Amino acid sequence: MIVVDVNVIAYLLIDGPRTREAEELLRADTEWAAPLLWRSEWRNVLAGYLRRGTLDRAAVLECIDAAEELVREREYLVDGARVMELVAVSPCSAHDCEYVALADTLGVPLLTYDRGVLDAFPDQATAPGAYLSR
Repeated sequence: MIVVDVNVIAYLLIDGPRTREAEELLRADTEWAAPLLWRSEWRNVLAGYLRRGTLDRAAVLECIDAAEELVREREYLVDGARVMELVAVSPCSAHDCEYVALADTLGVPLLTYDRGVLDAFPDQATAPGAYLSR
């Protein structure tokens, strides 16, 4: 199992320069987990694609369904006190720290492309490419 942040999910489900790597990551580990807040972040990402006209409504709804299936039964409520501990020792947002806290709680790596998270939490966070080349 791995914790993935919403940008990894986005690269998997919306074709782009990192889609192939995200597909390889899914082949390497099919058990993707995320904190419950991932749903709101995902909808926000998709809202941008919808408003720019990059994806139509039907494609957005397909992306919602696919992402929900991807992490089904591996969505977790994260301890707020733990999140605030991580916020206090980093420049990262509370949203970002939810992913870090979940990875720490589950004892699994957090996969992210977010440079701020990677720099602030090198013991928990790993870039997908680095994870795949291990």
